[in-house]
Amino acid sequence: MKKSFVILCSLLFSIFYTETKAQAFQKGTTAINAGVGVGTALGGYGKVRPAISLSADHGIWEVGGPGVVSLGGYLGTTGYKYSDSSYNAKWNYIIVGVRGAYHYNGFENLPDLDLYAGAMVGYNIVKYSSDLDEDYFGKSYGSGVGVSGFAGARWFFTDMFGVYAELGYGVSVLNAGLTFKF
Repeated sequence: MKKSFVILCSLLFSIFYTETKAQAFQKGTTAINAGVGVGTALGGYGKVRPAISLSADHGIWEVGGPGVVSLGGYLGTTGYKYSDSSYNAKWNYIIVGVRGAYHYNGFENLPDLDLYAGAMVGYNIVKYSSDLDEDYFGKSYGSGVGVSGFAGARWFFTDMFGVYAELGYGVSVLNAGLTFKF
């Protein structure tokens, strides 16, 4: 999987590489992040399925100081499997959310950098299954609404293509991957 990720990153970099300089996140800009995450607060035991997330931000308005406020969405999924000689269980999590962020544009010497922080309201869809007839654990897992915060950074190699890293609650604590801006 590591080798495939490196090959994909190299291929995308060569496709999107141009001599143009990237610009800061601005009003009217849309950025889409696709990433893989590590660490979670969702719980679970046993074998972990990698956390995968997709998020989008659209610059809505400029605010006082060097910055732009964006609104967007979030979709992420992860899961766990646990097995022993008498018990098999599976947890699946899907988070769908709406998010807003402030993008700081005060680094005039670093127009390729997009630093941002924001909040998300999301719905966590939990699916639990087990092969036990009377599973008391299953009654304690439920879907619900949650509020969370996040902070992140994007670095653009071109006007359209870059990488990102983001800390905060979603399907994982740390997400990193590719970002596309248009």
